Amino acid sequence: MSRGFSLLAAAVITVSLIMTSCGSDQLNEANGSNAEGNVYKDVKLTLRHTQIKESSQVRLRILQDVVAQTESEYPGLKIEMEGIDEVVNRDQKLKAEMAAGNPPEIFEVFGGSDLKLYVKAGRMMELTPIIELLGLKDKFASLDEFTVDGKIYGLPFGGYSEGFFYNKEIFAKLGLAVPATWEELLKTADTIRDNGIVPFGLAAKDAWVNGMLWNTIAERYVGIDAFYKLLTGETKWTDPGFIQSFEAYAELVNRDYFTKGALGLPYAEQGGQLLNGEAAMVFTGTWDANRFVGSEAGGLDGKIGFFNFPSVPGGLGDQTSINASYSNGFGFSSKLSDDKKAMVIAFIHNFYTEKVQKRTLLEDKVLPSMRLSDLSGVDPLMSEVQRAMANATSSWRAFDSIVQPTVGADLGVGLQELIGKVKTPHEVAEHIQEKQEKANLASREK
Repeated sequence: MSRGFSLLAAAVITVSLIMTSCGSDQLNEANGSNAEGNVYKDVKLTLRHTQIKESSQVRLRILQDVVAQTESEYPGLKIEMEGIDEVVNRDQKLKAEMAAGNPPEIFEVFGGSDLKLYVKAGRMMELTPIIELLGLKDKFASLDEFTVDGKIYGLPFGGYSEGFFYNKEIFAKLGLAVPATWEELLKTADTIRDNGIVPFGLAAKDAWVNGMLWNTIAERYVGIDAFYKLLTGETKWTDPGFIQSFEAYAELVNRDYFTKGALGLPYAEQGGQLLNGEAAMVFTGTWDANRFVGSEAGGLDGKIGFFNFPSVPGGLGDQTSINASYSNGFGFSSKLSDDKKAMVIAFIHNFYTEKVQKRTLLEDKVLPSMRLSDLSGVDPLMSEVQRAMANATSSWRAFDSIVQPTVGADLGVGLQELIGKVKTPHEVAEHIQEKQEKANLASREK
């Protein structure tokens, strides 16, 4: 059925896509099929996604549209979509599949430390020649988190930034301004709390959620380079700056700023605390922005804003930086047959377009991973996000894409222990440092 889909054949196909209208007839002809495209009639691909939450339905529809388009262009192609929880996918299922050597053919994957492990194991298909020949390489805002030793192994489908989404009505009613310093943030939160409103909405049952706010606090105190140096032992979790970050997080807990019973609440409920007026602020990523506009926002549509985390006293990090990155994307199995590789190229060609990226920005409020020539129609909330990013002096990626996955998971648990007041900041730091040393040793032994 296949002619042997070598890299040279891939080049022929992708060049054909670029030089023509990129339709199925040209792809079929380049791969030696007949006019009816029957060579592909038995091709089946599996696609793993995590767009199963109510807040992700727009994202899912966009993906479904691309899948339907690709299937219609190549008769007989069937892309079977499987949706599962993002935490289950990242921390359990995909890891087990990678260890066994049988990942899905197309799958969502985090860049950074996750990706590097899978590349080292030989599980990821290299995409460098494909995106170069499709003319895509220079279209992305950043491919850093999907690049290993100069080669590209995944493509981000969107970007994000993290910060405070806040209820402008509450701020106006209480006479509050957006805080620019840690002290101002505490005073703002005190006023909100004293008026019977939760300052910071939090749903802490899923351990990773707690890392978002802490991550930015820590960056303010130690700077992002300190996270990378944890891998070499040049810095330690027990260093003064990291201790300060845990103490600052514990201070927010001790001042009763977070939602009561947060440890029992799933992440899906966090945004609702802002929308129902229970909380004045939530610290989260822009992937949640689609909840804060339109019909789901209800009476708060147009009344929710965004601001970057303020500076901290004596911090060594960039005090006006922002956590913004392009770490979520699609990867592809290195074990694809020749014909499946051809269809993966067709999927990439259809998914990574300005049209799809513009839909993602306008309909789903996800920052585009590709540079757009037309930014018309962007709503006010996303404009605030983009202004915050433009005003930031630097950006950096989340800690869990830098440190080993086991360390990142333990940190989330440690923050839960701070929220539950069962460990002190020093105890949490000491435990994570032990995990870091074990992870570093394991990395050196491989």
